[in-house]
Amino acid sequence: MLFNSQPFILAFLPVVLGLYYLAAERRQARQIAVILASLVFYGYWDWRFVPLLVGLTLANWVIVQLHGRGLWRGLPLLGVALNLLCLGFFKYANFFADNAAALLGERHEHWDIVLPLGISFFVFQKISYLMDLHRGDRHIYGLIDFSMFVTFFPQLIAGPLVRHNEVIHQFALPPRRPEMWENLSRGFLLFVIGIAKKVGIADTAAMVCDPLFQQAAAAPLNAAEAWAAVSTYTLQIYFDFSGYSDMAVGLALMFGLRLPFNFDAPYRACSIREFWRRWHMTLSRILRDYLYIPLGGNRRGPWRQAVNVIATMLLAGLWHGASWTFVAWGGLHGAALAMNGAWNRRGWRMPSWLGWMLTLAFVMLCWVLFRSPDFATAAQVLQSMAGLHGIGKTVIPNAAAMAVGGAVALLGPTSQRFALELAQPRASLALPIGAGLVFLLLMIGGRLPNEFIYFQF
Repeated sequence: MLFNSQPFILAFLPVVLGLYYLAAERRQARQIAVILASLVFYGYWDWRFVPLLVGLTLANWVIVQLHGRGLWRGLPLLGVALNLLCLGFFKYANFFADNAAALLGERHEHWDIVLPLGISFFVFQKISYLMDLHRGDRHIYGLIDFSMFVTFFPQLIAGPLVRHNEVIHQFALPPRRPEMWENLSRGFLLFVIGIAKKVGIADTAAMVCDPLFQQAAAAPLNAAEAWAAVSTYTLQIYFDFSGYSDMAVGLALMFGLRLPFNFDAPYRACSIREFWRRWHMTLSRILRDYLYIPLGGNRRGPWRQAVNVIATMLLAGLWHGASWTFVAWGGLHGAALAMNGAWNRRGWRMPSWLGWMLTLAFVMLCWVLFRSPDFATAAQVLQSMAGLHGIGKTVIPNAAAMAVGGAVALLGPTSQRFALELAQPRASLALPIGAGLVFLLLMIGGRLPNEFIYFQF
């Protein structure tokens, strides 16, 4: 089920919120209502994968309980291996088989393996908890708390990647507490902002960039078309994923729960290091704490630090998808982060405006690899951007929406700051926000539902 769909907004959400607050005084009842609703939410897409989600959740919980009883210190690592095996089978089996066959000069016929929705996210969430247990964390949760932590529908499919110690303790808080109405109003506002990002900007940008990237796979673009494709994709992926994150955080707040933020105006970053502190921040923390630091971080000298950050980002690229283009994308970002670290160690400086321009240009060029289905298409687009296939011209439909998107990404306050700090809950705001939601619902009804980009990861 999509957040940006009429069934979710008009039926699923009101019913689940109503049940949750009707059972507000009984903790287990309200949590069970959310867990069952989350399974319906997940199963609405494809019921075949609900048993996988439930089975993996139960298996991890049993491992945690046995570890809590002191059965074997290595149990959390066994759980990590179980989760990685599951992820590897569904997401990477064909990829590894393809490459093994290529090395042998053979061809692999793809197995019919369907990628379960959101598996990268809920597997990483469990892995982070298991690693914390292995490192000495003593939080052992009951089945209901653990199940709600894993399945909570706002963050189940595409994050934010929430850690156990950030949210599970909040389950005990009574929803009907003094700030309930403020949570509902601010959460609803952030949810509507997220829909506007997704439907108004990201999906509109997709109407421009998707046909152009499809064309690039068949024939060269001119420079104007290539820059239009990359510029609109730069807006699409940001507003698509940050819109999802806003909706997730807003929905959780409507249930009285606070999730960590995932984006902080990344296109305003003046260095690649700053960019990764602002982009997909919960993934950045996971990569830092469970890959980069265990590899040695910056504790073993500058050369080892460079190797560690490049290795981390190569794995981050592979996490995004079973394709060498994603690995190359991660490798480029890793190399840039290593160079950024070397630059800072030497005490060199550059004007912030120049740092911003270079960072944004680098990010946009790397998005070409991220978006392209293969290296040949990426090379065609990059050549076209360089003007090797003529300058040409193009018309960008809905250019006003793209201009608004660019202004919001570069100039305006972040959606979280606006919804949670600047905007004050007032009855006078209810009408314009409600009218905005009605307008967005009409837009949704007039288009085919557009999946979120990160659903494929």
